[in-house]
Amino acid sequence: MTFWLSAGIIFTFLSIAFVLVKWGRTPCEGPYPMHPFTFVAILFTSGLDVGLIMFPLTEFPVYADIVKNPEYSFTNPLALEFGFWGFMIWGFYFLTCFYFCILEPRVRFFELKLVKFLNNAVIIGTCAFTAYLLLANLPWYIPVLAASNVSNIIFTGIVFSVIALAVYSSTDLKYVRILSLSSSLLFLALIVLLWVMAFVVHHLPAGEYVATLGLIGGYFANLDHFVLPINDYHEFYLFWWFAWSIMIGQFTARFVGGLPTYQVFLAMVVVPSIPIALWFSILYYYYLNELSTAGLINWTMIFVGITFVVNSLDSLVRLYTDNLNLTVERFGRVKYFIGNFSVLALLTLAFSGEFLEIEWVGAIVIGLYFFCFLYMLGSKRQQIERLN
Repeated sequence: MTFWLSAGIIFTFLSIAFVLVKWGRTPCEGPYPMHPFTFVAILFTSGLDVGLIMFPLTEFPVYADIVKNPEYSFTNPLALEFGFWGFMIWGFYFLTCFYFCILEPRVRFFELKLVKFLNNAVIIGTCAFTAYLLLANLPWYIPVLAASNVSNIIFTGIVFSVIALAVYSSTDLKYVRILSLSSSLLFLALIVLLWVMAFVVHHLPAGEYVATLGLIGGYFANLDHFVLPINDYHEFYLFWWFAWSIMIGQFTARFVGGLPTYQVFLAMVVVPSIPIALWFSILYYYYLNELSTAGLINWTMIFVGITFVVNSLDSLVRLYTDNLNLTVERFGRVKYFIGNFSVLALLTLAFSGEFLEIEWVGAIVIGLYFFCFLYMLGSKRQQIERLN
């Protein structure tokens, strides 16, 4: 699996470089073009989930313990966290967005029956995995409920409510913009809240935070270390990103508003990395100063994280139902809701029982990358060559 993943990563980065050199100024426009700010908001909130909000506080101590984990000794924990979530790996999303916006209308690889089946299986599976991650981590997010005798019922109820809300919101396209913009603003407000609590309430010096933010430079100074898997945990992350990439590319390609390819690249790689850097750096500042996030901060983090999950699930449900023509217009709202909710609830429980693994989904996506490339070379070379 490591070799397969490494081959996929190298192929992806070479493909990104080729696209930027050959088609860097080609305009990209989807069927529902939106303002660049709205496009980035859709990308940011659809392409992330609750893990961005909560995982760092559990991962910083692991990355800091270089006695048990010497493979992390080449840089600091903040740079490692950023490397697992930011900058370079957003290039996966850029590549698939460009493909579905510019190449797929000419190639139509994803209209082949087997490919269409695999593509939608990936989307549905990753959708359920997102819900499962929320279910698996709720005991840590809400420890006060974890102590209850009925905690499993409560947490399952929360996750099923999130799935239900996402399925309902996917019934109308108008919710995409509302969810994306509101989620982005809530995330920025959460960052501001942590700043206020640190600098105003706890009277910590802002200059130390700026110095902490500068530690992210350790990522760029050691960029080569993040290209291939550092260890099994990093490998899990990279498979996770691959699993997401093909569907986020399909979804965001609909909303590109005529930007040249190189600007789409900047919008998808650089712009989302800025709020991620601000978020991780303030969390790391809390970690270094042993500040508690209990109470208001923790509940706010939970709320924003759940909003991210609803946003992501909404995007994915909308995508696979459109692909498979399982639309509201065809079945009506009631049948649409019951069918999608039932499938996602059952698959979420399947992930809970470890019958499914996200690594398998990511491996399938890498296979689709390779077969799509071979298909273009073998059957669609002329169509690609005619593209300016």
